[in-house]
Amino acid sequence: MSRRALCILAFLASQTLTTQHSHAADAVKPPFDDELSKQDRIYRSRGEQRPDGYVIDRSLLSYAYTLSAEFDRSLAALGPNDRWLDIGAGRGQAVLDYVAGRYDAMNADKGTGQEAKAQAVAMSIEDRRTPVWEEAAARLGPERIRYLSGRRLSEYPLKELGQFQLISDVIGGFSYTTTLSMFIERVLSLLEVNGNFYTVLQDVHAEDGSNKPYYEGSGFLTEIARADGSELKVCPWLKSITCVEVTCELKSKWQPPIEVYRIHKTCSDVKVPALSTIFYQAGTPPERRFRLVD
Repeated sequence: MSRRALCILAFLASQTLTTQHSHAADAVKPPFDDELSKQDRIYRSRGEQRPDGYVIDRSLLSYAYTLSAEFDRSLAALGPNDRWLDIGAGRGQAVLDYVAGRYDAMNADKGTGQEAKAQAVAMSIEDRRTPVWEEAAARLGPERIRYLSGRRLSEYPLKELGQFQLISDVIGGFSYTTTLSMFIERVLSLLEVNGNFYTVLQDVHAEDGSNKPYYEGSGFLTEIARADGSELKVCPWLKSITCVEVTCELKSKWQPPIEVYRIHKTCSDVKVPALSTIFYQAGTPPERRFRLVD
């Protein structure tokens, strides 16, 4: 059994639940509702019961290091009338770094200041705010930082969220959603034309096909199949969306390797090729299989 599977089993055992490591090709698949319940327990886990792989405090420096190099430049280009949405923000550390001194220290040569920064919105499925966030929010006010929790991205009305020039997701909803095409469709509906969405997937088959699954005996964590069953890699699927320009970069030295994506919206008539979910197994992040709807 892989190291990842053992980690997940240890966590689920502590919640008086059991699971069996399965692959999409297995004859018996985990019941979908059961897996969603296990995943929900991971979302709500606290303290020692939170799995090591479920990270809630990634810094802005970590974002810049993980995502495309363009992310840092896109963030720096935002002005006071612009907005940044961070999906899967956890404690909102990246947003706190942006509005507090750490970002200013990282960009001392650019002369950044509060008056020049965009409004930053942190979104998390569970409320992970700390006293540090509360203090910053009280000092800066809702026109500078907001924290949204308790709902999935699809459950927010578009009018409530508004439009954004920059959206980021570092092992957040893009890695965890059960409805990948609906998720990306919602993200692009929130993104203004000429805006950018930066995200990442762990252990996925890269566009050039140069990598193998990281965990021995398992498939990639996220897989897409065409209607005839043949493989469709994530990057080409993203590139098939209308009104976007997509760049994909494999970072093979990471463990597990990651593929990072920059999705630039070029026009408003976005059409996302629909996917159906055929497999989902709880994890940090989960294993998922999707099929292109013909």
